[in-house]
Amino acid sequence: MKKWLLVIGATILMTAAAQAQYRGYGSYGTGSNSQSHSVDGYTTSRGTYIQPHTSTNPNSTQMDNYSTRGNYNPHNGMYGTRTPKY
Repeated sequence: MKKWLLVIGATILMTAAAQAQYRGYGSYGTGSNSQSHSVDGYTTSRGTYIQPHTSTNPNSTQMDNYSTRGNYNPHNGMYGTRTPKY
């Protein structure tokens, strides 16, 4: 019985540490903006093609954008990596 409690306790600690590891390196995100819109593909003035994607609706902060570190994009399953400019 004591062995099972140790195994369960160790598993809980490792899970908590893994979650803290991601959020701990300067997490900026406040949670992704729930309002989003589709963006059609386009070519920039430098000739780079940007594929169609989903973006958060504009507002007065970058803290809730999908690309901001600490936020999750449910459309592509990735976490943001950018530091907000403001």
